[in-house]
Amino acid sequence: MQIDLNADLAEGCGLDEALMQRVSSANICCGLHAGNAAEMAAALRWAKQYGVRIGAHPGYPDRENFGRRALSLSENDLRAYLRYQLGALQAMAEAEGLRMHYVKPHGALYNQAAQDADLARTVAETVKQFDPCLKLMALSGSLLLEAGRAAGLGVISEVFADRRYLPDGSLVPRSRADAQVESDEEAVAQVLQMVTEGSVTAVDGSRVAVQADSICLHGDGEHALTFADTIRHALAQAGITVAAGEPV
Repeated sequence: MQIDLNADLAEGCGLDEALMQRVSSANICCGLHAGNAAEMAAALRWAKQYGVRIGAHPGYPDRENFGRRALSLSENDLRAYLRYQLGALQAMAEAEGLRMHYVKPHGALYNQAAQDADLARTVAETVKQFDPCLKLMALSGSLLLEAGRAAGLGVISEVFADRRYLPDGSLVPRSRADAQVESDEEAVAQVLQMVTEGSVTAVDGSRVAVQADSICLHGDGEHALTFADTIRHALAQAGITVAAGEPV
């Protein structure tokens, strides 16, 4: 058994090179919700050095709120912002001799598209028009994942190591005190349950079916590196290999 580990990088958190040595896929911020061109370029160089698969991590143009505030953009504006970000990362990746493999929306865009069919369709169709060979990474069981399949894209079903789940399979909103899994032991147990049993225990104690193709490890905290090592060690102990599943 193998599993992909991904992290959001080039967002200015200062741990990119170290995290790049611990993950198999890197979601490269495209410069609108955080980061900048220099950080994108550095992350791409490290991805090439360490053999990590890269994907685009586009978000809302809302740096003040780190792309985590829900916005209501017109369809034309959303398509424009997505194309702008995908084009920027594609150009920089090509300069390093790399290619993008997938797209994972960031923050509020990711969460809104998980539950809004029209928004999910717009995201999926824009990615398909930009490059039909790209895959779409989205929350397991979400409408965004369904929209990706409907558009004819390959999809990557994502689960979260350090976020708690609601009974409908969505993530507990960050505005709630119980949104984050604070204990490494609880996170390890959640990861192993998702990968080996195909389910996650929601905050009400119910079990929710999930498809774990890739596990997201957040890289924006001081504990990120230790947490990544803990998860990798637990997976190895369970006989699970960390790999992206395709050439980088």
